[in-house]
Amino acid sequence: MFGTNLLERRSRTERIADQAWQHLVAAVTSAGDTVRDTARDTARSAKLSGTDLADEARDRVGSAADEAWQRATRAFDALAGRRPSLPWGLLIGAGLIGAAVGWAAGTAARTALARGDRELTSEQVEFVDVDRPSSPMSLDN
Repeated sequence: MFGTNLLERRSRTERIADQAWQHLVAAVTSAGDTVRDTARDTARSAKLSGTDLADEARDRVGSAADEAWQRATRAFDALAGRRPSLPWGLLIGAGLIGAAVGWAAGTAARTALARGDRELTSEQVEFVDVDRPSSPMSLDN
């Protein structure tokens, strides 16, 4: 009861100032929450993109390190007088591909020849004698 009497005795200006203060505090609190949420989301986004960039950089550095290691090994072997080994995997793969292409070409050729033999028999071919009077060589001689 005591507190309500004190609030009622304030002037209109004090009550308006108090309400304005309450609205200001609420607005600042709301803005602070919004900024905190935005900052948290931005930090998450930055963390994810930073992680992606770090992964990409690690992949690039890793592949460059692997390449450097292979080159160094080849250089050491060359200085030691060792010849590089043959790429057996590539040679076997090329041989298998060549065999497959050769098999396919042979099958296609045999099929085409068999179809051609069936279509043109000796009974179907007709020979025609043509007399060419303007020919420099005559066939009658």
